[in-house]
This record gives sequence, C-alpha cells and structure tokens, in this order.
Amino acid sequence: MYSAQEEFWDPLTRRHAQKMRRSLETERIRSLRGDGQNLVTEDVTVVEGDVATISCRVKNSDDSVIQLLNPNRQTIYFRDFRPLKDSRFQLVNFSNSELRVSLTNVSVSDEGRYFCQLYTDPPQEIYTTITVLVPPRNLVIDIQKEIAVEGEEIELNCTAMASRPATTIRWFKGNKELTGKSEVEQWSDMFTVTSQLVLKVGREDDGVPVVCLVDHPAVKDLQTQRYLEVMYKPQVRVSQNYPVQGLTREGEPLELTCAAFGKPQPTDMRWLRVDDEMPQHVVVSGSNLLISNLNKTDNGTYRCEASNAVGKSHADYMLFVYDPPTTIPPPTTTTTTTTTIPTTITDSRAGEEGAIRSVDHAVVGGVVAVVVFAMLCLLIILGRYFARHKGTYFTHEAKGADDAADADTAIINAEGGQNNSEEKKEYFI
Repeated sequence: MYSAQEEFWDPLTRRHAQKMRRSLETERIRSLRGDGQNLVTEDVTVVEGDVATISCRVKNSDDSVIQLLNPNRQTIYFRDFRPLKDSRFQLVNFSNSELRVSLTNVSVSDEGRYFCQLYTDPPQEIYTTITVLVPPRNLVIDIQKEIAVEGEEIELNCTAMASRPATTIRWFKGNKELTGKSEVEQWSDMFTVTSQLVLKVGREDDGVPVVCLVDHPAVKDLQTQRYLEVMYKPQVRVSQNYPVQGLTREGEPLELTCAAFGKPQPTDMRWLRVDDEMPQHVVVSGSNLLISNLNKTDNGTYRCEASNAVGKSHADYMLFVYDPPTTIPPPTTTTTTTTTIPTTITDSRAGEEGAIRSVDHAVVGGVVAVVVFAMLCLLIILGRYFARHKGTYFTHEAKGADDAADADTAIINAEGGQNNSEEKKEYFI
C-alpha cells in the first residue's frame, strides 16, 4: 500500500523506496534476533501436549548472567534460579555458556516469543518463537446414501476438526487418488476443514474402500475409511454344457446352463424362445435347458432372463441344427480283399454351414468278392469229382466188347468176360 506522497512518484522511484523499507525492516529484525551478537537460539515447533526445549547459548562466554523471559516479559530463569511459579518449566542445563529449559505439556496458550538476555555492557537480547501444532481431534466421513444403486452419484464429506494449522484432506478410492473440494472454518485459533467428494458409482465399486487421509505436520497416517455398498442389476451368462465345443447336429442332445450374478442376488430366472414359442419337447429345470433330440425346427434364439430389485438382464443363445454325419463308401474292385477301417472326419469350424460330413469306408465289396471266389472254387472241385467217377463206370461196362462184330455179340462177350473172370477167380482159389 502506497503513502500519500508515493502516489505521485514514478514507478522506478516507488520501487526503490519499497526496497529501502524492506532493508530497514530486515535490519530491525536482525537486531532483535541478535544476529551478529554473542547470543544464539533457535525457534521451537512442538505438538500440543509434548515437551518444548528452549536453549540460550553464548558464543564467547565472559561469565555474564543469562536470563530467560516468557512472552509477557516475566522471568522464567535467572541463571539457575526460577522465580516464576510454573512447575512445567524445568532446568535442563546451566553453565556460563548455556541456559537450557524444558516446558512440559505444551498448550496453545504457551505459543509466542521467549527472550534470552545477556547482562553485558550494553545488554544483549534475542528471542525464540514457540509454535504449537494441534492435530485434528476427530476425523469423520459422512456418506449421503449408505446403499447406492449403480449409476448414481453419491456425496461423501470428510471433516477434520480443531486443528492448527488448517489440515489438508486427500481422497482415495482403492489405490486411486481422487479430488475433493475443501472448505476451511476458523474458530479462535483452531481450524475445521471439510472436504466434499462427489462420486458416480458402478458395480465395480461395491465393497471398495473410500479413504479420507489427513496431511498435517502434527500427525502421520491419520485416516478413516468407508466401504461402498452398491446394488446392481444381474449379469447373465449362458454356457453350453453338451455338446462340449461341438456342432449341434440333428438327433443329438443339447444342454444349456444359465448363470446370473447381481446385488441383491437374482430371485427370478426363466428361459424363453425369442420370436417363437418354446418347443414342447424342451425341458427346463431351474437354470438348465435340455433338448434330448435336436431337429431343424429347434433353430432359433433362446434367452435366459434374470431379475432382482434393481432391474432385469438377459443373455441369448443362437441355435442352428446341422445335418447328422453321413458315410461315403470308397470305390472297390473284385481283385482285392483289403478291409478298410472306417474313418470319421469332423469339421472343426463349429456352426459353419456346409461342413464336411463324416465318411465311412465300407467293407461290403471285399466280402462279396471273397464269397464269389469261394463259390467258384467249390463248383470246380465238385465238377471234377463227378466227371472222374462217371468215366470209370463206362469203362467197366464196355470191357470185352471191343472185338465184337455187333452189339449183341459185344453184350454176350461182356457177360462172358465177367463169367470167365469169376471162373478164373474161382480156379485160382
């Protein structure tokens, strides 16, 4: 603030005058503090209720008397004698070069300047300042709503009462620091600070602690916290139990399971078919849906719905029924009898229309070839057998008829030949 005379000075002159004024003030403070003199002391900062120690030291002692005075200029100690009747002041050390005094159970009323005096010619004086810190006496978080719903904004207030100096409040949600808005109120020499935090909550915030942390020179790690309680509508998931990661084929079974999580826990869960009626052969049991024999009419979207006090959610499953697996016999010839083991080829691209069907190699051709070959062999053997026995019969019947002139003679000769043979056999015997 400028004086009436400085109002008419130019800026350069005004700045020079201000600089000279600051220099004179600095010299005055230095003389009061004893800078450049024989006395030395330091300022003291202490937490309320602790002990403050005041030290008056002499650089070059000449046996002069050292005296300590309180802010009211009352003598606390004269050499090693205490005229002031306050037992909280105790002599810690006394010598020709130092007077050290302790003050126990410090309170805010003890704050101020304490003077060290040295009786020399001329006398010397220096002062030390005691600063008393007061930590917050109470730290409380007030929350606007004890139970919030997902998507709502809630207001939290953290209050640090009766501190000195004014405290700084910091907010954390989990490990993330948030920014609040603080207000400071001063009552006498004390400060009350209130910080407000507006937070939009989601389901991920349920059970997460919100921490109010105090940043104050008189205290460390002073904090309080509140756990958020957030209600949210169900989260629904449909999973396929059977077939496991396979194609849904005609004639095969299908089993689905519905899982729902929310706060509060869902109490109502049901299955439905989107844009159509549920087939009569579908079995619904609680959270499970079962189709024992799939067919093309089952194609469609099946929905699981779950609800609680907050709202309703659903999850969909799209069903497409594929053709059953088919077998394709490989080409065979009559010259081979090799039996081929059937092989099934499965398409790994589930749900792709026109998937490669399963192919089975048949053994019918080989079996037929074997049967035909066996029958041919049997016919050949039987033919040769009958032909051999028939030739032998004709040979014995015509024996002895080769020399006959006609048929009658041949028959007679043949009969005679048989008689002669019998006679010869009898004669030989």
